[in-house]
Amino acid sequence: QVQLVESGGGLVQPGGSLRLSCAASGFNLDDYAIGWFRQAPGKEREGISCISNDRSTFYSNAVKGRFTISRDSAKNIVYLEMNSLKLEDTATYYCATDYDSALCSIALIAGLRRRPSDSWGQGTQVTVSS
Repeated sequence: QVQLVESGGGLVQPGGSLRLSCAASGFNLDDYAIGWFRQAPGKEREGISCISNDRSTFYSNAVKGRFTISRDSAKNIVYLEMNSLKLEDTATYYCATDYDSALCSIALIAGLRRRPSDSWGQGTQVTVSS
């Protein structure tokens, strides 16, 4: 079965860190661009980071300088290292790919973001609270 599964979320204080994992099964993550998205209650889903198959990366302004996306090819996992977490980072985090694009682009992120809710996985909850 081809799927992506997110994990690693939790409750953390402002200024803290978490590392999220996006594990692939049924396909090789290295073949495609992988994006991280998040959705806070009452807000639209937003694309925050993406890594291409050549390991080039993209970050939204909201997370640039604080979050780092990376791949572990041996484990078939994409990570999102989150540092200096803020209250506004509280959201459910998701990873996604279109199983077609090798490179990140604004168009790819926008297209993935528009996918219907039932096409997304469970995600992993990140709560930043004091």
